[in-house]
Amino acid sequence: MYPLRKRATVAALVVALAVTPILSGCSLQGIVQGATGGKVDLGGASMPAGFPSEVPVISGDVQFGGSVGDDSGRVYNVTIKAGGGSPIDAIKSQLEGAGFTNQTDIGGVTSDGGTLIYTSDAWGVLVVVGKDGSDWIASYTVTTADKGN
Repeated sequence: MYPLRKRATVAALVVALAVTPILSGCSLQGIVQGATGGKVDLGGASMPAGFPSEVPVISGDVQFGGSVGDDSGRVYNVTIKAGGGSPIDAIKSQLEGAGFTNQTDIGGVTSDGGTLIYTSDAWGVLVVVGKDGSDWIASYTVTTADKGN
């Protein structure tokens, strides 16, 4: 399992990436690049560069995509507007079909959304799903797997 420190770091990055669309992209990009030594990509409304092809995502309109880190450890975030029906079962099916293991002791699902956590040997995937009016939004945060470092 992931150490508490790594989970806290990932949670902070998720919050930072989630509020990015709210803030001015150009000025925030400069601030974040300065703070991280240029190891950030606030890509905008497309899949972030280098997003792992092994991680399936629900079809829909990309609302935001970005990443932070470098080749030794990168965190990706992508938010997708999935449409009118709950995508939770489809997301589970996609991830399990791709060889990911559901961490059933963490997260949960209700009729209004849920939190899904899946892992593979290479990746950790956190998916937060919720309603936005009549549409459903799925936000994926993908991290490199903890190799005991």
